[in-house]
Amino acid sequence: MCNLRTAGVICVVACLLLASEAAAGLWPRGLRAYLGSTPNLDGVITPGEYDDATRFTGTKHWTHTFTPTTDNQDLSLVGYVKHDGERLYFAFEVTDDILYGIDVPRWLPEKYPHAHELTRQGFPWFGDEMELLIGADNTYPRGEECAGDGTSWQMVCNLTKSRLGGVGVGGLLEGEPRSELYAWNNYQRWILTGAQQAVAEVKPGGKGYIIEWAVSFNPCLEVAPGKFYSLEMGDVKMGLNIALGDLDTPEVGEGNFANFHHEDWFAGRPNTRTKRRDWGSLWMMAGPKPE
Repeated sequence: MCNLRTAGVICVVACLLLASEAAAGLWPRGLRAYLGSTPNLDGVITPGEYDDATRFTGTKHWTHTFTPTTDNQDLSLVGYVKHDGERLYFAFEVTDDILYGIDVPRWLPEKYPHAHELTRQGFPWFGDEMELLIGADNTYPRGEECAGDGTSWQMVCNLTKSRLGGVGVGGLLEGEPRSELYAWNNYQRWILTGAQQAVAEVKPGGKGYIIEWAVSFNPCLEVAPGKFYSLEMGDVKMGLNIALGDLDTPEVGEGNFANFHHEDWFAGRPNTRTKRRDWGSLWMMAGPKPE
């Protein structure tokens, strides 16, 4: 029988283990969003606009769901993240040698003819696209998937379709779990009210595109029930994942789901990248980026 001191040590260790199991973002990759200037969401990254942001790159060293990415000219990105005290900003400058629906016809997979419907049955991520997944409460309760509200969510910015512009105009779409009406309604409300905004523009000369994305702290970064991130909280850790999807021709994606060519993820394993346990981390920093 152990003494009280030993029992106390065991209790502390058990509590630490439970705490670690309850925290999201366990993948060993993270980003820091520092306080900075407010960018102009116009699909153009102007000189100096993101100098106060954290810069990151992808995607050869990311997780590959389909065909591995081996050539930066085929698919790669330079990304930026920062906030202005009210909204979180991501910018993605994507290099892509073939743009779906622009360089090649807007083909549909034979098994999924309704992929472009802007409904819960459609595929918001079918096309060249970016996805943001954020777990503001930094936990992974039941099932580990997104809750579909401000505590954890997955949204899509597609290059050639959007909720506001329809098929042919890039922008935001409702992400996962779109099968849940609760999540679908939340996501659609965020888009329609501007709680989240994104612009997607083809780069001059083609061969890629730029996405600029804004996320309002309230209602999209809910760190606790009814409590949204603010500077007064100081530095706060959240769960994060990012996906870059690449659709080219049906032939190059043969054998992959829906003939996707690439789908590369910032964090996680191929079959668990949407589970919050497997996400990376996003630190919301209350102060500016160090010089």
